[in-house]
Amino acid sequence: MRNALFIAWHDLRHQMRQGATLVWVFIMPSVFFYFIGTVTGGFSGAISGGAATPIVVAAQAPGFLQQQIDVRLRDNAFEPEWREAVVADAEGKMPQRVLTFDANLSDQVLAGNAVTARFDTRASALSRDYEVIRIQRSLYTALADIVTADARNAGALSAAALVELNNEARVWQLDVAAAGERLVIPSGFQQAIPGILVMFTLLVLLTSGAAMLVVERRQGLLRRLAYAPMSRVEVVAGKWGGRMVLALLQVGTAVLIGTYLFDMQWGPDIPMIIVVLAAWAAFCASAGLMLGSLAKTEGQASGLGVLVANVLAALGGCWWPIEVTPAWMQGLQNFMPTGWTMDALHKLISFEAGAAAAVPYVITLLAGALIVMLIAVNRFKYE
Repeated sequence: MRNALFIAWHDLRHQMRQGATLVWVFIMPSVFFYFIGTVTGGFSGAISGGAATPIVVAAQAPGFLQQQIDVRLRDNAFEPEWREAVVADAEGKMPQRVLTFDANLSDQVLAGNAVTARFDTRASALSRDYEVIRIQRSLYTALADIVTADARNAGALSAAALVELNNEARVWQLDVAAAGERLVIPSGFQQAIPGILVMFTLLVLLTSGAAMLVVERRQGLLRRLAYAPMSRVEVVAGKWGGRMVLALLQVGTAVLIGTYLFDMQWGPDIPMIIVVLAAWAAFCASAGLMLGSLAKTEGQASGLGVLVANVLAALGGCWWPIEVTPAWMQGLQNFMPTGWTMDALHKLISFEAGAAAAVPYVITLLAGALIVMLIAVNRFKYE
């Protein structure tokens, strides 16, 4: 045991002295948190409670109903700009979000005719669904206002009746949500921080963690350990321990940065989240050790590490929520260790499913870590 701890401490010190390792462990994840999180809506009003989302509302002669629809759009964090028609700006760009109504909106409603509303957006897939829900909530609430005001005034719907209704205290609230198994698809930092954390932990352990073992074999350092009074299991356990501690340091740093710099909300089951991330770190440490045992050159270890890490990240839901991918990709997630980890984190963070929901994933990850570790022990070579 003492020999394994000595090797783990030596390996950890060696890796912490490498500038490239420090950059990829402690700096690059934070950079990716920011860029991926903001691109997918991390600083948008819809997700983080910041500035309202601008939207162009195109309607010819909308009449008095314009005011009521405007109120409901603002209630749902939109900043509407009403226009007669949609035109490009001075730079030739069209608006990113447009809500279009039939002409003579108020007259059509008073006449009992059907009115069509069309919403077009160029937002990313991660934000589009949530914007559609907010539009639906705005319009359905406005429709409920119209029906209520019309009934109270015996069919004499008017702007004054709607203003009177708006000034009353609300005793009910219309809530519109997408039907299905998941109520909200993770986006912004809720998706980016867990996803990038999972990806970079695997990437670092499969590249620098594996390459370091190849270098030690080439330089004859492992051959010296073969003549030392310690078993193969102790050597491999020490190598695994050093990588495990490095992974835990990366996970811990990323959690702190996500919490205090990006206001990441981890949900009520933080202890189980830590357990899931620790199980993932154990799997990554085993995977890095196995790749280092199988690879023959540093380039081979680094190249395979980057390839495997990126493929598993893409198919496992690290780059985007698995819910927005095709059905065949969602099926593949069930066979990916990244998919197990991301699904467990989503259940705990975004859907608050309870700690018990993550237990099967933790068991699976630890079992996978053990299997991969046994392969590494079997294929470990001193020279």
